[in-house]
Amino acid sequence: MSRTQRFIVAGGGRVGKQTAENLSEQGHDVLLIESDEDRVEALADAYLGPVIHGDATRPSILEQADVADADAIAALTDEPGTNLAICMEAQQYAPSIRTIARARTGTEQEYDEVIDATLLPEYLGGDYAADMLVGEDVRTLVYPTAEIDIIEVTVAPSAPVAGRRLDEIALPEGSLLISTADRTELARADTVLEPGEGYVLAVKSTVADEVLNLMRG
Repeated sequence: MSRTQRFIVAGGGRVGKQTAENLSEQGHDVLLIESDEDRVEALADAYLGPVIHGDATRPSILEQADVADADAIAALTDEPGTNLAICMEAQQYAPSIRTIARARTGTEQEYDEVIDATLLPEYLGGDYAADMLVGEDVRTLVYPTAEIDIIEVTVAPSAPVAGRRLDEIALPEGSLLISTADRTELARADTVLEPGEGYVLAVKSTVADEVLNLMRG
């Protein structure tokens, strides 16, 4: 089981709130920072975790949030420039902190030198942001429906499927291996699941744990 981590989410809009709720449901400690007073009041009713009212680009607010003790920070406001500033300010206090910033399509490459990852508009789901923050080898690629998730999983060296052909593996009913993680090759019967490589799967929620056990051990 993953260890409990501590996260700071700057921006209490739809994506920020969903990300915080997702991480909290996973058992992590999450603190939200929001500058808009009306939104803070709404969060007080809709979100059960701690919320700080303030500007996350200000050192005093990051100190209040105890950023030095956080594993990662996600800057998910509507302003890419503000998000970049938040991440850079956080790194001043905690050089090893993982940083994620919401960006605009076409600007994400500009952030590569200063932050760990960018979240683009087409992926603005709380599940996707939470996966990036936790840093697990399982990522939700499509915001889940009530029944099916599209996920990317890295095969562990000790996994039951490691080094085996797809036609030798009994994936549970309700799951389908779609392609390699880079989307360059559709899965075939003779596809070998290589240790350390990622694969895209469609899974029903009822068999997700069984599939992850096969892929990760």
